[in-house]
Amino acid sequence: MSEETGPLAVALFSEILTADQLLRNRLSKVLPKGMEISHFSVLNHLAFVADERTPAQLADTFHVTRGAMTNTLNKLEWAGYIHIRPDWDDARRKLVAISPAGRRARDQAISAITPMITRVVGDLGGEKVRSVLPILRDLRQKLESGD
Repeated sequence: MSEETGPLAVALFSEILTADQLLRNRLSKVLPKGMEISHFSVLNHLAFVADERTPAQLADTFHVTRGAMTNTLNKLEWAGYIHIRPDWDDARRKLVAISPAGRRARDQAISAITPMITRVVGDLGGEKVRSVLPILRDLRQKLESGD
């Protein structure tokens, strides 16, 4: 690592971590009452994939422990936002699907956060956002690969 790269790396990750914290804070304020970011993320994923997933698959997708995912899934099931059923082919596994109430909650959350994120992106400008997306995508992929 060169003398220039160290401070550059620290500055990059400092900005990302600060932006992440600020975004999470803003999202938490506009999400429907009782919905956490983790709840929204799982509901949004299940709505997008439109298929059942195992808790282990969801934990891997979100890079969290299986225990953390189980906790989130228990809260979502209690709220009626997901259905968890046994896998008929392998009784040791469970399958998770979004419920109609979960779709409505996800849609309500999307409606609540869209004005805020649209305003932020608008303030930055579409061209700036388009230019930074490939860099952020590359960074995410590099971190996912564990290199």
